[in-house]
Amino acid sequence: MKDHVIIFDTTLRDGEQSPGASMNAAEKLRLARQLEKLGVDVMEAGFPASSPGDFESVQMIAQKIRNVQVTALARTSRDDIDKAWQAVKDAANPRIHTFIATSDIHLKHKLNMDRDQVLREAVEAVKYAKGLTENVEFSTEDGTRSDRDYLCRVFEAVIEAGATTVNLPDTVGYTLPDEYAELITYIREHTPNIHEAVMSVHCHDDLGLATANTLAGIKAGARQVEVTMNGIGERAGNTSLEEVVMALHTRGDLMKLETSIDASQICPTSRLTSMITGIVVQPNKAIVGANAFAHEAGIHQDGVLKNRMTYEIMNPETVGLAGNDLVLGKHSGRHAFRDKLAQMGYELSREELDGLFRKFKELADKRKEILEEDIEALVAEEILRVPDVYELDYLNVVSGTVAVPTATVKLKIRGKEAQGAGFGVGPIDAAFNTIAKLAKSRTKLMRFSVNAITGGMDAQGEVTVRLQENGSVTLGKGTDPDIITASAKAYVNGLNRLEYMKKNPRVSPNERLP
Repeated sequence: MKDHVIIFDTTLRDGEQSPGASMNAAEKLRLARQLEKLGVDVMEAGFPASSPGDFESVQMIAQKIRNVQVTALARTSRDDIDKAWQAVKDAANPRIHTFIATSDIHLKHKLNMDRDQVLREAVEAVKYAKGLTENVEFSTEDGTRSDRDYLCRVFEAVIEAGATTVNLPDTVGYTLPDEYAELITYIREHTPNIHEAVMSVHCHDDLGLATANTLAGIKAGARQVEVTMNGIGERAGNTSLEEVVMALHTRGDLMKLETSIDASQICPTSRLTSMITGIVVQPNKAIVGANAFAHEAGIHQDGVLKNRMTYEIMNPETVGLAGNDLVLGKHSGRHAFRDKLAQMGYELSREELDGLFRKFKELADKRKEILEEDIEALVAEEILRVPDVYELDYLNVVSGTVAVPTATVKLKIRGKEAQGAGFGVGPIDAAFNTIAKLAKSRTKLMRFSVNAITGGMDAQGEVTVRLQENGSVTLGKGTDPDIITASAKAYVNGLNRLEYMKKNPRVSPNERLP
């Protein structure tokens, strides 16, 4: 019988800490439901003490998600733990996840505490959390740069205080796989009561080793992995859920371990995560990238045609990349459209379906064939968006080799119409300048990228922008067959996300989290 590895997904918490990836409550809940369908064991829904908005999101998820353990992050202060408990107490199986740094560099420069003080605070926090729920996890932030004997002391003490899971984070992605495995082995051999708790690993990807370190941790005896979809997260990101799960699945001959993940939901969850956060998955990303199962070299193509196993170690269908056998177009009806959405993993209300179907028909009048990527773009634009302070009502752009690029724009700002015109060095610049003037925004455009969602001359364009204002950075995303319109939509979406971030300020960026 294979051992079970607990999949602890922190996309909604650590993943959301990616620059510009803030989600509103509705987006978090929709992604939480998809993670539940994916089959994660534990879902870290957020950090309730960081903002009222995050508290409300965690509380909503705890009340709605019934088949997954829901946990909330908390520092070792009683106020943090109280907020975490209030947010998750209605969950079917609530967990409190508390943490404190244990490395000397953090103790000296961030906490201004000595080792004994940190140990006492860790124990008191776990005891207090244990009085609220039986399910308590404790993390040693920056654990891989901490003294190993001190880690053993801390883990022994918090387990004695009631921790049921102890986590060793590689918070800054510093360790190497052999080193990490050796550290976990040492802790398991020198912590007398370690068998009374589940050992967990949480790795960051600063050196590109997060997945390798996590697998090394599993081989050394860890039985919980803390991961995110698409590997998103602080700085270079976290361990990628899909990479760990498929490594265990594909190399079962060596690992002899199992998870509860429904692998066929991996790609739908990846796409939903990308749409909600606005973070594009790189084409060469393992498992879920656009090129993950693509073959261009003639030798590879010949081999795959003769036998897939020559150049593919996984079947695309395993991770949810089944072929598109239902072609949609302008003659398709509501039933076929609803069934296609269901196949893609989207469960929409009647009102959402009605609005989306209208947009689908508008797009179908412009294109001969609608592919899954087009539908995903519609879902992202119409369903998975932040509340609109700004709405693009009208756009007209004049440009050319002998004309000054000019944009005329009509916006709805909190329901009131505003119209104006402006110039730029090109049609998109003119549109952006005019929108910014109407919105009275001083945002700085940090990045602009364009992708064709599908092939062909009539493909939809997908534009992603990164905007910065007063220290806040966010992403905006827009799609349209007309690239200038897609750009304007992306800019407006970015402005709406900035407005959302202003209303939901998060914990200080200087506060390091595991």
